[in-house]
Amino acid sequence: MDSLDTYFQSIAKGCEPANLYDPINYILSQDGKRIRPRLVMLAAELFGVNPDEVKHVAAAFEMLHNFTLIHDDIMDEAPIRRGMPTVYRQWNSNIAILAGDALAIMALQELLKAPCDDATKIKISDLFARTSLEICEGQQYDLDFETMDHVSIDDYIKMIRLKTAVMLAGCLKSGAIFAQASEADQQAMYDYGIHIGIAFQLKDDILDLYSDTQVFGKMTGGDIKENKKTYLYLTALKDADAQQRQTLLHYFSSTDFDQEQKIQAVKDIYESLKVKEKTEQAINLYAAKALSSLQAVSVSEDRKNKLYELANTLVSRDK
Repeated sequence: MDSLDTYFQSIAKGCEPANLYDPINYILSQDGKRIRPRLVMLAAELFGVNPDEVKHVAAAFEMLHNFTLIHDDIMDEAPIRRGMPTVYRQWNSNIAILAGDALAIMALQELLKAPCDDATKIKISDLFARTSLEICEGQQYDLDFETMDHVSIDDYIKMIRLKTAVMLAGCLKSGAIFAQASEADQQAMYDYGIHIGIAFQLKDDILDLYSDTQVFGKMTGGDIKENKKTYLYLTALKDADAQQRQTLLHYFSSTDFDQEQKIQAVKDIYESLKVKEKTEQAINLYAAKALSSLQAVSVSEDRKNKLYELANTLVSRDK
């Protein structure tokens, strides 16, 4: 991963015009979790490939991820990402949109550099394109949910599967494809990624409200502020009594409230209904499904230790 970090720091260095490439260098050089490239490399390594060989595929997925963050932050009007001003706040929305577009194109260029045969490259590229499109579908569902009167928990799980989980699943499957794993093993890796991705997003829902801003790197309570219908909110709405339901609907009807008062009022209802604990139960359920999918992969169990450990880390993290 150190070599990949060094690569990211150099990928847009010195490129012109500066207002296009400096924002790319800014976001790629930040101290992110690098979960997605790690998954590509771990999947390739699981099937006997030197992780360095899959560097360009890993870089492509990380660049795609950062492209989505640049655009998501504009749509969400998010001021902070990874403890730093978001790209559009550091520059402006127009520059951020264009830089995000350029970053997505650069990600495609990375795939073309992958040291594999054409058939494998096409298969990975097809997965990359499908993943990209599904992320856009998930983001649109997320935006639609903000103005919809009724969103079910199943609707929400479908949305986060598309917006978050398919990226992790695509990373894992691409590493398996590169390593020439069997179709069954490629699918098992993809399923592992889907389940751990859903658990990862549910954990993010918790951390958005129950975390230290300095540790989490984003403003806490942002989902409530923006009327995001998260798993916490939908669970609370399902379990609320009439008065609690009225209060939730009232606060989620507009963003024109005193934000501290709104966040605290909603948080009080969540705590009275033990919503955090119920979300943690759901996280544990999807984590268990992920581990079951990993067990189906036809390599020895001791070689899977890094992926088992990663699953535990993702669902128990504090940022």
